[in-house]
Order: sequence, then C-alpha cells, then structure tokens
Amino acid sequence: MTGTVRVLVCDDQALIRTGFATIIDAQPDLEVVGECGDGRAAVELATRLRPDVVVMDVRMPVLDGIEATRLLAGAGVTDPVKVLVVTTFNLDEYVYEALRAGASGFLLKDAPPAQLLNGIRTVATGAALLAPEVTRQLVGRYAARIRPAGGGAPDDIPLTPRELEVLRLIADGRSNSEIAAHLVISHETVKTYVSRILTKLDLRDRVQAVVYAYRRGLVV
Repeated sequence: MTGTVRVLVCDDQALIRTGFATIIDAQPDLEVVGECGDGRAAVELATRLRPDVVVMDVRMPVLDGIEATRLLAGAGVTDPVKVLVVTTFNLDEYVYEALRAGASGFLLKDAPPAQLLNGIRTVATGAALLAPEVTRQLVGRYAARIRPAGGGAPDDIPLTPRELEVLRLIADGRSNSEIAAHLVISHETVKTYVSRILTKLDLRDRVQAVVYAYRRGLVV
C-alpha cells in the first residue's frame, strides 16, 4: 500500500499504549489515529476510524483481544480490519485463537521496536506476519482440531495442480524462497501463484490458506 499507514493502538496498560504510540508516531510512514484500553472500545474505535492496522493486546477488560479481533476481522465480517495481535503471553493457544479469530499477525511485547514496526508495515500490505517455523509449530499442534474428519482432497477446489502443490507447501510452513527452491521456479513466480491461490479461494492471507488446506484435507 502507499501513503501513511494509520494505526489504532489497543492495550489496557497506559504505559505500554504510550510506548507503542511514541515508537509508531516517530516513523514518517506511520500514524497513530487512536488509542484505547479495552476490547469494546477497540471495536467501536476501529469501526469509526477505519485504521489500516489495529495493534491489539490479548488480555483486556470488558472484551478480550481475541473476541474484539473476531468482531473486526473474523469470518462473516463484510469489511474486515487488519489486526496485529501483540501480547506478553507466548502461548500457542493464544496464537492459534488469535489467528482463527482473523488476526493477520502475532508478536510478543518484548520484541524489539523494529520488529513491531516491521509487523505493522507487513500486516498493512495485506501479508501475514507469521514466521514459517511458527506456522509449522501451530499446524503440527492444532491440525487435529482443524482437519476434517473425512479423507482425501475434495475435487471441487478451483485450483490447478500446480497451485494445489504450492498451497500444500504453504500449509507445510514453507516460505516463498523455500517453495521456489523446492519447485525450481523463481521467487516472483511463487508470489504470482500465492496471489492467485488467495484470490481464487477468497482468502485474506497465508494464515487463512494454511487453515483452509487443513480443513479441506489437502495436508496431513
């Protein structure tokens, strides 16, 4: 995307909110358009202000960050907002629930400022912020919960055999570079395949693609 990225910061600790806002506002390409301290306010502000990215804490009063994320970016939301979940709790369960609720990324609060800023920019472009090794860890642990009870791949998936192959590699947690090396194609060609897959399946990002692949029985 072009222009300034508009950010809403949601955290129940004023000191952390102020710290995030200060770091973000110091960047020429980022702007904090609002701050709040609970999930309900996050939903109301995001709906009104339409920020490019919401930086969302998990544990907040009134409404927690997972439920707030679901209301802003979950399945069935007609005009979803991009959410970057940032928390002190490095629990796989939080990561899984946040991503299932529609979050585009997940970071820990003790990550260096540069990582937070990179995360905001990454999510703003429409990409997912989830390292391949985290994807592998997540799907390895939670695949049983999102895998269909039935058997093999359905025949109604509107992808070419090559696109299905790329989707399986995405679901395996491979980065674009790893997919390019595996299939002996260029990095740009992989990006084109990924874009086509997301468009054809009406998916927002790679995280949704991983969940889709498991739900449709494309990977085990």
